[in-house]
Amino acid sequence: MNRRQREKFIPSTWIIATKQTEGHAYYALYAIDWKRGGRLSWEGWNQLEELLQVHIPIKRKAGGRKSSSQPAAKIAKRALFLHLNETQFEELEQFYYQPFSKKRWRTFIRMNRNHN
Repeated sequence: MNRRQREKFIPSTWIIATKQTEGHAYYALYAIDWKRGGRLSWEGWNQLEELLQVHIPIKRKAGGRKSSSQPAAKIAKRALFLHLNETQFEELEQFYYQPFSKKRWRTFIRMNRNHN
């Protein structure tokens, strides 16, 4: 996503995905903008507390000049939590970088939310 696209990006859905492997957890935060078909991700944390301290840039309206940031802890209150195994997490990563399809995203989220 280039700079101009990022400026227009307004997340409407937040997903916190957890992958548990051999006693170690891996956390990733995903943002989806359904209206504009955009996706952003912040990955690579082994502790949820570390992820929740990261400040995420948030836009209030498209094309707005003002940009603020919120701690991920505040975003986590409205995020969907997906607890995935290694296979499901790999599927999410591959799916995340494919062409955008709202119907396929909703199906994936619905399927994996039932496993919680």
